Amino acid sequence: MAADERDYNLTEEQKAIKAKYPPLNKKYEYLDHTADVQLHAWGDTLEEAFEQCVMAMFGYMTDTETVEPVDTVEVQAEGHDMLSLLFHFLDEWLYKFSANEFFIPREVKVLYIDRMQFKIRSIGWGEEFSLPKHPQGTEVKAITYSAMQICEEEKPEVFVIIDI
Repeated sequence: MAADERDYNLTEEQKAIKAKYPPLNKKYEYLDHTADVQLHAWGDTLEEAFEQCVMAMFGYMTDTETVEPVDTVEVQAEGHDMLSLLFHFLDEWLYKFSANEFFIPREVKVLYIDRMQFKIRSIGWGEEFSLPKHPQGTEVKAITYSAMQICEEEKPEVFVIIDI
């Protein structure tokens, strides 16, 4: 399923918010997986592929184009290798939504990835999730290591299965 094929049945108010901002450049898709969903994200750099993977996760939960960039949140994560770094990075963003601030980003920017120490720092622009304002998609319960891949041969891409 392509990134823009999810139908949220937007209200007129949601459509108006969406129309206020330029469309997001989505470099991700959702791949079918038994009982879960696989995120496939890519970019010109590994940083962009990680950014797009976060946005794919949030795009499964709501139409991120209805989110206004009124608040800023910083997320940092560490791992013991690149796969664990990707896992913890997504998990930290999910935590910002589900357990803490109910923050949903419109855009995420990776400021740097330290490939030697396996650290990442990012910033997101968005707002607090609100059911009247943001269409409800599918709740993401957890990130999984199952079939997780980071490929950098040609264009960087990542594959992550999320538990829904």
